[in-house]
Amino acid sequence: MTKKRIYLNAFDMNCAGHYSAGLWTHPDDQASTYKDAEYWTHVAQVLERGRFDAIFIADVLGVYDVYEGSRDAAIRHGVQAPLNDPAFVVPIMAQATKHLGFGLTASTSHEHPYIFARRMSTLDHLTKGRIGWNVVTSYLKSASKNIGKENQIGHSERYAVADEYMEVVYKLWEGSWEEDAVVVDKEKGIYADPDKVHDIEHEGKYFKVPGAHLSEPSPQRTPVIFQAGASNTGQKFAAKHAELVFISTPTPQTTKQTIQSLRQEAEAAGRNPEDVKIIASFTPIIGETQEAADRKFEEYKKHISYEGALALFGGWTGIDFSGYDPDDKLEYVKSEAIQSVVENFTNADPTKEWTVREAAEFVGIGGLGHVEVGTPESIADAMEALVAIGIDGFNISYVISPGTFEEFVDHVVPVLQERGLVQKEYEEGTFRKKLFGNDRLPEHHTANQYRKQPVLV
Repeated sequence: MTKKRIYLNAFDMNCAGHYSAGLWTHPDDQASTYKDAEYWTHVAQVLERGRFDAIFIADVLGVYDVYEGSRDAAIRHGVQAPLNDPAFVVPIMAQATKHLGFGLTASTSHEHPYIFARRMSTLDHLTKGRIGWNVVTSYLKSASKNIGKENQIGHSERYAVADEYMEVVYKLWEGSWEEDAVVVDKEKGIYADPDKVHDIEHEGKYFKVPGAHLSEPSPQRTPVIFQAGASNTGQKFAAKHAELVFISTPTPQTTKQTIQSLRQEAEAAGRNPEDVKIIASFTPIIGETQEAADRKFEEYKKHISYEGALALFGGWTGIDFSGYDPDDKLEYVKSEAIQSVVENFTNADPTKEWTVREAAEFVGIGGLGHVEVGTPESIADAMEALVAIGIDGFNISYVISPGTFEEFVDHVVPVLQERGLVQKEYEEGTFRKKLFGNDRLPEHHTANQYRKQPVLV
């Protein structure tokens, strides 16, 4: 490969309707079979055939109930509800593939880090080092209430909790078991050396974890760290912890601003700005000709659920759009939800004003990210243009599944490969090694301070 390497992830969710609200009604869509193992093995095999780096699996722990103050619209239109646990499909896909990585979304707000650390180590063992973690702090009030909290924790405090959460899991993954603690000596009857297994003795503001990690070190120890927060607080968190940052921005102007801000934060955190890889949401609609692609786009738009799109948008922004006229202009309202979403649709790009109807139509196909309609060559051109402004890779979102993934693999990936932008063959090794050349987090990463001994690479 002679050009900048593009990272490719697929973006999916363990439900019938992920980003494109209502598109499960399309006759070619099979996402409603998400309950079947065969759905996941087929998608994984398609992606591995296309030499994707990973499948990035989204998740939420609540229902979108801001629109009309009710969950009805989300449930009626299949907007990320019903929703199954994403962790259980990872081993299924791992059994059907050899190289594909898995980016699992899990929240620091709703599960204790001691329990979570074991789950991720288990998955890293079972996948032979192909697991990643998309760190989120959760934005749905319904999730907080259903685990017994009176209200949702404020945006800034959620990140304070997340920062301590990371400290705990780093201590468990990186510092609790020494590299040579596990000996498996059958003659002496010693599985592991207890002198090389350490209590982490963590006592902080939010968590107390005195003991040792339950799992022996996995191939990567710490999973590959993804992060999707684009607010000011989220960007500072990403600059400290993330290896790959996922962004969803509606215009090229907001994309440029977000990239610039993330690079600056990474530098301020003492990291090489280019070490943080920025992955953009990208939804391709592909045709043999531009006219064919345009016809397909118009057909897809007929299946958009206006109510479903606003239920999704309302959950992201914390704003109930049911009382707005479709032609009302969007205005900035601060909330405890995803603050960057409101900012991107109101203040970030002064050249663009959005009505409620326009926002719903935009969200209805591809969610918050870039949508490109065209031939395989023009889709590849658009991706190259985004790389030119600083994007390192893409989360490919589907309109219909698995159709969007199949078309992208069959028609766009070969163009990208011929241009030297996407790998033609996988390297051997763990997910992190395929991405960055090492199995373990680099020494300059903040996790290094919790290690008992130097990292082995």
